[in-house]
Amino acid sequence: MSTVEDRIVAYTTVHADAWKRLNTDWLVEGGFVLEAKDHLTLDDPEGQILSRGGHIFFAERDGVSVGCCGLIAMADGGFEVTKMTVRPEARGGGLALRLLEACEATARDAGAHRLYLETSSTLGPALALYARFGFVHLPPQPTPYARADVWMEKRL
Repeated sequence: MSTVEDRIVAYTTVHADAWKRLNTDWLVEGGFVLEAKDHLTLDDPEGQILSRGGHIFFAERDGVSVGCCGLIAMADGGFEVTKMTVRPEARGGGLALRLLEACEATARDAGAHRLYLETSSTLGPALALYARFGFVHLPPQPTPYARADVWMEKRL
Protein backbone atom coordinates (compact mmCIF):
# COMPACT_ATOMS: atom_id res chain seq x y z
CA MET A 1 0.00 0.00 0.00
CA SER A 2 1.36 3.38 -1.04
CA THR A 3 0.82 6.55 0.99
CA VAL A 4 1.17 10.13 -0.13
CA GLU A 5 3.73 12.19 1.74
CA ASP A 6 2.88 15.88 2.01
CA ARG A 7 5.27 18.28 3.68
CA ILE A 8 5.95 21.99 3.97
CA VAL A 9 9.54 23.04 3.31
CA ALA A 10 11.45 26.30 3.14
CA TYR A 11 12.65 27.68 -0.18
CA THR A 12 16.05 26.68 -1.49
CA THR A 13 17.55 27.60 -4.85
CA VAL A 14 16.22 24.32 -6.31
CA HIS A 15 12.71 25.76 -5.93
CA ALA A 16 13.27 28.80 -8.20
CA ASP A 17 11.69 27.24 -11.29
CA ALA A 18 8.75 25.82 -9.31
CA TRP A 19 8.15 29.23 -7.70
CA LYS A 20 7.82 30.87 -11.10
CA ARG A 21 5.82 28.04 -12.70
CA LEU A 22 3.31 27.56 -9.86
CA ASN A 23 2.57 31.27 -9.64
CA THR A 24 2.40 31.87 -13.37
CA ASP A 25 -0.03 28.95 -13.66
CA TRP A 26 -2.45 30.22 -11.01
CA LEU A 27 -2.39 33.75 -12.37
CA VAL A 28 -3.20 32.51 -15.88
CA GLU A 29 -5.78 30.05 -14.50
CA GLY A 30 -7.47 32.95 -12.68
CA GLY A 31 -7.62 35.00 -15.86
CA PHE A 32 -5.06 37.53 -14.61
CA VAL A 33 -2.26 39.27 -16.47
CA LEU A 34 1.24 39.03 -15.03
CA GLU A 35 1.99 42.54 -13.82
CA ALA A 36 5.32 44.32 -13.30
CA LYS A 37 5.40 43.43 -9.57
CA ASP A 38 4.69 39.78 -10.42
CA HIS A 39 7.65 39.65 -12.79
CA LEU A 40 9.98 41.15 -10.18
CA THR A 41 8.91 38.70 -7.48
CA LEU A 42 8.78 35.62 -9.70
CA ASP A 43 12.06 36.30 -11.51
CA ASP A 44 14.05 37.13 -8.35
CA PRO A 45 12.52 35.60 -5.21
CA GLU A 46 15.85 35.64 -3.43
CA GLY A 47 16.46 39.33 -4.08
CA GLN A 48 12.86 40.53 -3.78
CA ILE A 49 11.74 38.46 -0.77
CA LEU A 50 14.42 36.44 1.02
CA SER A 51 17.23 39.01 1.13
CA ARG A 52 14.77 41.56 2.52
CA GLY A 53 13.81 39.48 5.56
CA GLY A 54 11.05 37.46 3.95
CA HIS A 55 10.39 33.74 3.61
CA ILE A 56 9.03 31.34 1.01
CA PHE A 57 7.45 27.97 1.71
CA PHE A 58 6.61 25.08 -0.57
CA ALA A 59 4.05 22.34 -0.23
CA GLU A 60 5.54 19.15 -1.56
CA ARG A 61 3.69 15.96 -2.38
CA ASP A 62 5.95 12.96 -2.73
CA GLY A 63 8.88 15.32 -3.29
CA VAL A 64 7.16 17.38 -6.02
CA SER A 65 6.34 21.06 -5.43
CA VAL A 66 2.56 21.41 -5.66
CA GLY A 67 2.07 24.70 -3.80
CA CYS A 68 3.85 27.72 -2.41
CA CYS A 69 3.45 30.88 -0.42
CA GLY A 70 5.71 33.83 0.34
CA LEU A 71 6.05 36.23 3.24
CA ILE A 72 7.30 39.72 2.46
CA ALA A 73 8.69 41.69 5.40
CA MET A 74 6.78 44.96 5.75
CA ALA A 75 8.08 48.30 7.00
CA ASP A 76 5.60 48.25 9.91
CA GLY A 77 7.01 44.98 11.28
CA GLY A 78 4.30 42.78 9.81
CA PHE A 79 4.51 40.33 6.94
CA GLU A 80 2.56 40.30 3.69
CA VAL A 81 1.35 36.88 2.57
CA THR A 82 1.97 36.70 -1.16
CA LYS A 83 1.87 34.33 -4.11
CA MET A 84 -0.09 31.60 -2.36
CA THR A 85 -1.22 28.73 -4.56
CA VAL A 86 -1.79 24.99 -4.60
CA ARG A 87 -2.01 23.13 -7.91
CA PRO A 88 -5.60 22.12 -8.79
CA GLU A 89 -4.90 18.39 -8.47
CA ALA A 90 -3.52 18.87 -4.93
CA ARG A 91 -6.32 21.11 -3.62
CA GLY A 92 -8.76 20.00 -0.96
CA GLY A 93 -6.22 18.21 1.23
CA GLY A 94 -5.31 21.03 3.59
CA LEU A 95 -2.03 22.11 1.97
CA ALA A 96 -3.08 25.76 1.68
CA LEU A 97 -3.94 25.77 5.38
CA ARG A 98 -0.58 24.22 6.21
CA LEU A 99 1.18 26.90 4.15
CA LEU A 100 -0.70 29.61 6.07
CA GLU A 101 0.21 27.92 9.36
CA ALA A 102 3.89 27.95 8.38
CA CYS A 103 3.60 31.64 7.51
CA GLU A 104 1.93 32.48 10.80
CA ALA A 105 4.44 30.49 12.87
CA THR A 106 7.36 32.18 11.12
CA ALA A 107 5.83 35.64 11.53
CA ARG A 108 5.15 35.02 15.23
CA ASP A 109 8.72 33.76 15.74
CA ALA A 110 9.95 36.98 14.14
CA GLY A 111 7.83 39.06 16.53
CA ALA A 112 5.46 40.32 13.82
CA HIS A 113 2.20 41.89 14.95
CA ARG A 114 0.20 41.04 11.82
CA LEU A 115 -0.15 39.17 8.57
CA TYR A 116 -1.47 41.22 5.64
CA LEU A 117 -2.61 40.24 2.17
CA GLU A 118 -4.06 41.63 -1.03
CA THR A 119 -6.20 39.48 -3.27
CA SER A 120 -9.02 39.46 -5.79
CA SER A 121 -12.72 39.14 -5.05
CA THR A 122 -12.86 36.56 -7.86
CA LEU A 123 -10.87 34.04 -5.76
CA GLY A 124 -13.74 32.73 -3.64
CA PRO A 125 -12.10 29.61 -2.17
CA ALA A 126 -9.02 31.63 -1.14
CA LEU A 127 -11.17 34.32 0.49
CA ALA A 128 -13.07 31.65 2.43
CA LEU A 129 -9.80 30.08 3.61
CA TYR A 130 -8.40 33.44 4.74
CA ALA A 131 -11.59 34.23 6.67
CA ARG A 132 -11.57 30.80 8.37
CA PHE A 133 -7.92 31.39 9.28
CA GLY A 134 -8.81 34.63 11.07
CA PHE A 135 -8.13 37.31 8.45
CA VAL A 136 -10.50 40.29 8.49
CA HIS A 137 -11.24 42.78 5.76
CA LEU A 138 -9.53 46.16 5.63
CA PRO A 139 -10.47 49.28 3.69
CA PRO A 140 -8.73 49.69 0.33
CA GLN A 141 -4.96 50.12 0.54
CA PRO A 142 -2.39 51.33 -2.00
CA THR A 143 -1.37 48.40 -4.22
CA PRO A 144 0.80 47.74 -7.25
CA TYR A 145 -1.71 45.14 -8.50
CA ALA A 146 -4.62 45.99 -10.82
CA ARG A 147 -6.32 42.71 -9.79
CA ALA A 148 -6.29 43.49 -6.05
CA ASP A 149 -9.67 44.61 -4.75
CA VAL A 150 -9.63 42.86 -1.35
CA TRP A 151 -7.30 43.72 1.53
CA MET A 152 -7.15 41.63 4.70
CA GLU A 153 -5.09 41.23 7.85
CA LYS A 154 -4.73 38.89 10.77
CA ARG A 155 -3.50 40.41 14.00
CA LEU A 156 -0.95 38.20 15.80
